[in-house]
Order: sequence, then C-alpha cells, then structure tokens
Amino acid sequence: MKMKLLLFLSGVLSVSAEVLHEDLHITGCSDSDGEDMYALDREQLWYADFKKKEGVDPQPPFIDHIRYSEGTYELAVADQQICRSNLKVIRTAMKDIPDENDPPYCMVIYPRDDVELGEKNILICHVSGFYPAPVNVSWTKNEQKVTEGTSINAPFLNKDFTFTQISRLQFVPQMGDIYSCSVEHPALTVPLTRTWGEETLTRQEASTGTFILVINRLILIKSNVLMFLVSLCLQMWKRTILSTVSVRLSSV
Repeated sequence: MKMKLLLFLSGVLSVSAEVLHEDLHITGCSDSDGEDMYALDREQLWYADFKKKEGVDPQPPFIDHIRYSEGTYELAVADQQICRSNLKVIRTAMKDIPDENDPPYCMVIYPRDDVELGEKNILICHVSGFYPAPVNVSWTKNEQKVTEGTSINAPFLNKDFTFTQISRLQFVPQMGDIYSCSVEHPALTVPLTRTWGEETLTRQEASTGTFILVINRLILIKSNVLMFLVSLCLQMWKRTILSTVSVRLSSV
C-alpha cells in the first residue's frame, strides 16, 4: 500500500445559471510517493511527475489546452512537504483505526479509435472503484510483457472517495494479436485481467458466475466516456447475477 493519506480540495465554478463546472485539485502523499493533480469536469488537465521532476499536460493535442502559470510544479513540491508533515500527525491519531481496502469494481479495456489493421492506435485500460490508490497496471502482447509505449495517469478521486486510474498502450493492431491489461491492488488476492483482440470474445470468470464481454470497435464521445463505462460495468454485473439465478433455478 503506497498511498497512506490523501488530502483533497474540490470547488465548483458557476459559468451561468444552466452550466456548472467542477474544478478539482488533489494533493496526496506517503513516505515514498506523492500526487498533485488538477482536473476540470472529471478531465485531468495537469499533474506533477515527481520522478521526472516536471509538470505533465496529459490532454490530447487536438483540443485547446489550459496553461498553468510558471512555478506550479514548485508549488506542488512545497505542498508535498506540508502533506508529509500532516501525515505524521494523522498517522499518530489514527494508529488504532484499521486500513480500508476496496478492490476495483470496474475494469474495462478498449481502443481509443476505430480499429484498422496496421494503423497506430491506443488501448485504454480503465480501472475504477478501488481504495486506497494507486493500482499497479501491466500490459502483455501475446502473453509477453510490454513496457514500451505504456503510460498511466495519476489516481483520480471519485465522488464516493474511491479512485480511478487509466493506463494507455500505444499499439498497431494486427490480426491474431492478443493484448491484456492486468491490475494489482492490496485488496486483490490475484490480479484482475482483461483481454482485447480484434473480433475476439473475452471471457472472464466472476466470483458468482461467468460473463462474456464483447469489445469491438468503440467510438467514445469525450463527454460521455465515464457514463458509458459506468453503464457497461452495471450491465456486466446484472448479467452475472441473472446468470447465477438462472443456474440455481435450473438445478432446482
């Protein structure tokens, strides 16, 4: 468990009577790790990469970017010092309170763009509902571990105080290639794995039954990505429950 304490600040900006925008700033730390991130309407705009000692703008190149003033990264470093000072105090006050561990309740893998064989694309592995942060994400191609072309964003705080992280893999789809995304978390006894392949059915065993997830060509409208993923996870859960009930009724 790397993230022991998370401090966050959230505000809502009103542009007009009909439009509300949610502005989020997260600062988190542990003895060996840290996070500082800005987001608008659940879209990550900037985060501090403390390993590379720089700020990162993760937004795609085809949209207008919000620029942050000089010194934003240095301010994030200063906030880490304050966070670690607070961590010592809170750790003493909460030493008798057991840590909570919630495994991811939603994990989906899909291509960013329409799939065309031989054309560059990006596979996205969306992991949500876990606590604490972060998760460890790894990729494979045809059962061989892949590290080149991979990236992962900073943990994003959900409204229920669980977290979401998104990992990406740059790839060129070819017929017969199979890609998988695996997630490790302290609340999991074994890694969660999702598999993707063009025109491939992905079968995953659930604790109460088996469901089949078909992922083909997905065109995701930016403003509806999170709503789509939540809906997909709920459908998967309902199918699992219905399958279990059907099996039990048949046995009776």
